[in-house]
Amino acid sequence: MPPIQPCPRCQVCGLGGGLPLASRQGPLPAFPCAAFPGWTGRAIDMAGPQSVSVVLLLPLLLPLGPTWHAAAQRCPQTCVCDNSRRHVACRHQNLTEVPNAIPELTQRLDLQGNMLKLIPAAAFRDLPYLTHLDLRHCQVELVAEGAFRGLGRLLLLNLASNRLNALPQEALDGLGSLRRLELEGNLLEELRPGTFGALGALATLNLAHNALVYLPAMAFQGLVRARWLQLSHNALSVLAPEALAGLPALRRLSLHHNELQSLPGATLSQARGLARLELGHNPFTYTGEEDGLVLPGLRELRLDHGALQALDPRAFAHCPRLHTLDLRGNQLDALQPLQGPGQLRRLRLQGNPLRCDCRARPLLQWLARARVRSTDLRCPGAGAEEEEEEVAAARPRVPAGTSKEKAGAAGPCPRACVCAPEFRHSGCEGRGLQVVPRGFPNDTQLLDLRQNHFPLVPREAFPGLGQLVSLHLQHCGITELEAGALAGLGSLLYLYLSDNTLSSLSAASLEGAPCLGYLYLERNRFLQVPGAALRALPSLFSLHLQDNALDRLALGDLAGMRALRWLYLSGNRITQVSPGALGPAQELEKLHLDRNQLREVPTAALEGLPALLELQLSGNPLRALQDGAFWPVSRSLQHLFLNSSGLEQISPGAFLGLGPRLQSLHLQKNQLQALPALPGLSQLELIDLSGNPFHCDCQLLPLHRWLTGLNLHVGAACAAPPSARGQSVKAAAAVFEACPGWAAGKAKRTPAPRPSAQRTPMKGRRQGANKVGWGQVQGGLAGWVRF
Repeated sequence: MPPIQPCPRCQVCGLGGGLPLASRQGPLPAFPCAAFPGWTGRAIDMAGPQSVSVVLLLPLLLPLGPTWHAAAQRCPQTCVCDNSRRHVACRHQNLTEVPNAIPELTQRLDLQGNMLKLIPAAAFRDLPYLTHLDLRHCQVELVAEGAFRGLGRLLLLNLASNRLNALPQEALDGLGSLRRLELEGNLLEELRPGTFGALGALATLNLAHNALVYLPAMAFQGLVRARWLQLSHNALSVLAPEALAGLPALRRLSLHHNELQSLPGATLSQARGLARLELGHNPFTYTGEEDGLVLPGLRELRLDHGALQALDPRAFAHCPRLHTLDLRGNQLDALQPLQGPGQLRRLRLQGNPLRCDCRARPLLQWLARARVRSTDLRCPGAGAEEEEEEVAAARPRVPAGTSKEKAGAAGPCPRACVCAPEFRHSGCEGRGLQVVPRGFPNDTQLLDLRQNHFPLVPREAFPGLGQLVSLHLQHCGITELEAGALAGLGSLLYLYLSDNTLSSLSAASLEGAPCLGYLYLERNRFLQVPGAALRALPSLFSLHLQDNALDRLALGDLAGMRALRWLYLSGNRITQVSPGALGPAQELEKLHLDRNQLREVPTAALEGLPALLELQLSGNPLRALQDGAFWPVSRSLQHLFLNSSGLEQISPGAFLGLGPRLQSLHLQKNQLQALPALPGLSQLELIDLSGNPFHCDCQLLPLHRWLTGLNLHVGAACAAPPSARGQSVKAAAAVFEACPGWAAGKAKRTPAPRPSAQRTPMKGRRQGANKVGWGQVQGGLAGWVRF
């Protein structure tokens, strides 16, 4: 009698595992086991009393036949399947649709980095056990109604970093168990009431980094268990009074980095359970009790890095449990003791121009009496008595007792315009006006005059608008700003002058707006950077000069712009960036020079930029990259764009020094036939080499070896020889097997260097970065062998 053969435990279904398969008379039919593809067990023929165990076992096996068979299906060719954990990953495979052979029992499906574009109806109907679905970076533009129906067990849906500009009404139907929804980094401009109505179990909704400008009433209806709502980094300027209604469990709300012109207290008070509220980086200049903030459970409030100039003592009188208040980086020169938040224990004030005169004495006494910790409150040192007369004569920015209604009534609304006192907004968009209107309410904070026709903006064009924060003058046919046109706009942060016909700005045209942080001049007719006018803007943070006719960036163009962080010069005719031209902007983080006429990387001009994180050079006729091209910014640069630049040659030392920080490198759509291996780039999260005609011969062997050690999809494909055309450089091992050193290299292959060995110590990094001059680097490269 042959021995009894045990069935191994199946890694997918968990059945089996040492149970003897005794047989009745005749052979037992073979069955598949997903743990051992191709193994079916042995058809055994036994007789004896053991047949009873088969009778008991078959009722367990036969009903599971279809499920067991589905579990044993082959994994899709473009995916990696981990049956033991029920995970399937099909990352960065240029898929245009969801694979149709994914095992039915899959619980986690990772499709990030593909080209799906459309998620059709019932796209995942054959995967009812999914709990986690990752669709990041898939270029998704549309989610059809019912796309996720059948996924009743799904807990996490990640649609971040796609191209969605809208969500259909029933796009999220069928997700009754969903706990977390990631929509960050899309192009959503509006939310329709009812969109999230089917997500009754949702706890976290992330809508950060979209293009939302308005939240309608009942926007989040149905999210009865939502605890964290992320709306940061949008363009929100208006929230409907009932926008947050129906969120009884909400505990954290993130609204930082938006364009709220006033604190929307009444709207926020709909979410009465809030414990943490983040409103930093918004441009409102004043908040008081009349804003109506009533949040009895609020513990932490962040109003940092905004434009606050005055804070009413009773602004938070109805937030009795407030423990931490963050007011860093505003424009407060005085602060009165706060009334109401009796549990306040931490107050952050760093970065405000607070004056240590008599006005500060009540604040200091209150801090001591109430035991409020404020370690970053610093006083310059002048004695209070010396400034007593100055304090007595000082006029507060917002008179005590002034309400919104009284302030809004300070001036009538021009006949052709619409004024909303409750939001401090005024607008005359597209009314055919030929002169700049006057007579807006004195407390106006946003003024929209776009799509009119007034070629000239005269001197003192906006009288009485000292609280104005955002001014829109796009598409107005403006050819000239007279000297002093912005006089009196001391609170202005945003100025939109894009899509006009400006070719120059006089030295005094921008005077009167010293706090201006964002200046939009794209799509005008500038022949050179208006450097003389920009010197009046010491606080300028972001300068937009895209799609003009600039031919160079010259020394002195950015003089005095020490606060500049973002500089956009895309789509001009720039052929030269002079050495030292960028030097005044030592804190520059983003530099966009794409779509210009640069024939080489402006290496010398990058000297003295220790904080640069992103460099855009795509669309320039560069052709070649020389050794040390990015050395001056090698300690800080994280994202480098060189796509569509006609590159034919890259020297082995072109990326010298970029290893410790560089996260993404874009080299797609060039003319590269060869590329040296780049093992020093140890922190890469993305490298795109698609659209290059790589010649897969022995010269490319080092690149092939480097790519095989990367767990990234790079898109590099062979264009020659004909026998290898279309094959992936990374996977074309057969092409390189005949190359000298192939076998030795394969035997000696070692893991890539550990990231920790490549890192530069953080201490003193900014201060010591790039101390070696570009001339020293050029001299040292002669003896340098390989990157």
